[in-house]
Amino acid sequence: MTVLRAESVTRVYEGRGGAVRAVDDVSIEVAPGELVVVTGRSGAGKTTLLNLLGGLDRPSSGRVRLGDDDLSALDDDALAAFRRDHVGYVFQSFGLIPVLSAAENVEVPLRLQGIDPREREQRVAEALQLVGLAAHAAQRPYELSGGQQQRVGIARALAARPTVLLADEPTGQLDSGTAATVMGLITDLVHSRRVAAVVTTHDPALVQRADRVVELHDGAVTRVSAPAPTGT
Repeated sequence: MTVLRAESVTRVYEGRGGAVRAVDDVSIEVAPGELVVVTGRSGAGKTTLLNLLGGLDRPSSGRVRLGDDDLSALDDDALAAFRRDHVGYVFQSFGLIPVLSAAENVEVPLRLQGIDPREREQRVAEALQLVGLAAHAAQRPYELSGGQQQRVGIARALAARPTVLLADEPTGQLDSGTAATVMGLITDLVHSRRVAAVVTTHDPALVQRADRVVELHDGAVTRVSAPAPTGT
């Protein structure tokens, strides 16, 4: 079963030098519990594709569907509601609010959803437990390591119980050991929670965690494959 689908999606930006096709006729499907990793060099179109899949940007042509819903048919308010209710984002820069504690950062999307305070408290505690940070709930971002901050970001994304998880270079600011831990956590949670996930990365070592790999070059898909077994 497919939950997220891009159908011949293209995104063209007009610049001083003419039109730039940041994403060029890309089709992709993601099933519940599937981790799709999008690879490619800087400028390949990875972030643009992620923004289109998550409704942060609109395609110049083609369409993105979540289940039976066509995101192209939604107005701005409906698209914002879609992002709030169905999409969890994990950012390379962590995206935490400095003055809020770890627990308060995780709670932000739940407040936006209008979740009852008692349920918010329960979901925050559960999410922090899932990422191994229950003991750090009261700490602010500056009191946490980079890996811990990213785990807070993952907890925040999952607390809202999204249908789709999108992560843009989630290990880009982490050392290799911490990166492997964070990527392993994302993989485990995607599979156990049956979330449809798309993660961008340029790190070949992280590709091994994928269920499927999509390679981009100049905005176009050049290859779709399963990762090679470790050691081959």
